[in-house]
Amino acid sequence: MYENITLLDYLATRRSVPAFQMCEPGPSGEQLQSILSLAVRVPDHGKLAPWRFIVYRGQKRVDIGEALLEMALSKNPELSEEMIKVERTRFTRAPVVIGVISRAGPHVKIPEWEQVMSAGAVCLNLLMAANAHGFVANWLSEWFAFDEAAHPLLGIEPGEKVAGFIHMGSTTFPIVERPRPALEDVVTWMGEEG
Repeated sequence: MYENITLLDYLATRRSVPAFQMCEPGPSGEQLQSILSLAVRVPDHGKLAPWRFIVYRGQKRVDIGEALLEMALSKNPELSEEMIKVERTRFTRAPVVIGVISRAGPHVKIPEWEQVMSAGAVCLNLLMAANAHGFVANWLSEWFAFDEAAHPLLGIEPGEKVAGFIHMGSTTFPIVERPRPALEDVVTWMGEEG
């Protein structure tokens, strides 16, 4: 998809693909090692690595989906058949899901906000590294990212937060552009205008 293009061309066309449009193949173990090695190359004031990864693959994704469905049904027993399917397949829509877990916290020199932003940078690097390996990707955070009762199921420890779940795989769908903000709506010039 993005192989053999310049970085400028890539940045001009980078696009997330919805997780429900993903299919096999996903990254191999060797490719995941490379993707994760590239992902950690982010700004990280103080070299704290205030984040970690949880890689969800294979049958474990199915097991998590069943457990999430049970949790969702306990909160809302009237879930529609469509929503039951959605809950059951949260982790099986893509061949690989990587949880980016923020471990940001108080530090004598490094503001917690900078640590949180470093976790966000890791999420974006994961998307770009997956694309560089020829896969599509999407950065999602869903209800269970914010429900601490679901955290033990997902391998998230007390005090940690989910920066995102990065879904990776292939697709047979066309990749379409979406509207982007106009620069005049999001840029303030201070000094000479560019």
